[in-house]
Amino acid sequence: MTDLLDRLRALQVSSLCDADKSLPVVDPAIRALLTDTALTGPAVTVTCVDDHLPMFAALRAAAPGSVLVVAGAGGTRAVSGELFATEAHRRGLAGIVVDGLVRDLRGLRAIGLPVFARGTCPASGSVRDAGTIDEPVSFGGIVVSPGDVVRGDDDGLLIAPPARFAEIVDTAEAIEAAETALVAAMRDGADLHSLTTVDEHVAALRRGEPSALGFRV
Repeated sequence: MTDLLDRLRALQVSSLCDADKSLPVVDPAIRALLTDTALTGPAVTVTCVDDHLPMFAALRAAAPGSVLVVAGAGGTRAVSGELFATEAHRRGLAGIVVDGLVRDLRGLRAIGLPVFARGTCPASGSVRDAGTIDEPVSFGGIVVSPGDVVRGDDDGLLIAPPARFAEIVDTAEAIEAAETALVAAMRDGADLHSLTTVDEHVAALRRGEPSALGFRV
C-alpha cells in the first residue's frame, strides 16, 4: 500500500483518468480551496450534516497520512474550518475533503493543509449530533468506503479501492511519461499534430475502422 501511494503521489489525477476512463470521479463542484496542493491517502469517513461534532471523533480515529472524507449530505452550514484543519495538520493527516461547506479560508491558507469542498460559509453548524465514522458514505456522487484511496489535485478528486488504482498505475505512469515528452518536444518547436497519429486516426474513423489516437514519442 505504501508503494502504491508513493506512485500515485507522483501522478496527476488527469493521467489516472486517462488510464481508466471509468474511474470514479467525484463531483467537480468539490474542488481544491488552496491552489497548487495535492493529497493522497486512505479514507477515514465521517458523516456531518450541518453539525461538526462528528469531526472530533473522526480526527481522533484518523491515522497519520489518512484523508478525512466528510459527507455533508447537502448541508448549508460549515462543518470544518481552521481548528479542525490545524488539528489534522498536527496529527499528520494528508488532507480533508468535504461534500459540503467549510469556513476560515484565510486560516486554511496559513495552515496549508489540502482542503477540498463545495465552497465556504461563515456560519457553522450545531454540535448536537455525534454522527458516524468509518462507515460507507455517499460523497460527491459516489460511495466511499473506509480505506478507499483518495487522490486529489487542482483538477479534482478520485476515490476508489486500492486494487482499482493498482490495476492502472503502470498505464498512468506510461501516459504521463509520454505527455511529458510531448510537451518537451513542443517547447523545442515540434508541432502537436506531427507528434501524434491524429491524421491516421481520423482517416481510420472515417473508414469505419477501429482506431486509437497514439503518440510518436
